[in-house]
Amino acid sequence: MAMQAKDDHGTMCDINTTPLIDIMLVLLVTLIVTLPVMTHAVKLDMPPPNLHTPPPPTPPEVINLDIYYDGAIAWNGAGVKSMDDLEAQFKQAATENPQPELHLSPDGHVKYDVVAKVLAAAQRNHMEKIGFVNTAQFVQF
Repeated sequence: MAMQAKDDHGTMCDINTTPLIDIMLVLLVTLIVTLPVMTHAVKLDMPPPNLHTPPPPTPPEVINLDIYYDGAIAWNGAGVKSMDDLEAQFKQAATENPQPELHLSPDGHVKYDVVAKVLAAAQRNHMEKIGFVNTAQFVQF
């Protein structure tokens, strides 16, 4: 039932509900069409779980390479006399299987030139796993 009202001049004022019903029907149809898409599940044929998984590989050896403020270099705590000795140790480490990880820990006051030379020597000798450790000293607040 529509609401009817008459004013003093006899004109009739009704609310036109047709656009509201049209919008409601459009929304209902949209809901009906999109609902199956939202609930659609994709069936996947997964391989059965392998009960005999191989053990995890052994972690590689870690080489701690410290570079001190005066440019001195220590390989796992033992001092390195020259860059030629360092390159020889890099060559020997690069041939190991698995190749060891190189954890580079430069002092905060060492010259960049020394660190760059060590990184270049490691790259020349095919060291693939190089990472910087203890870098919290470089963070300035």
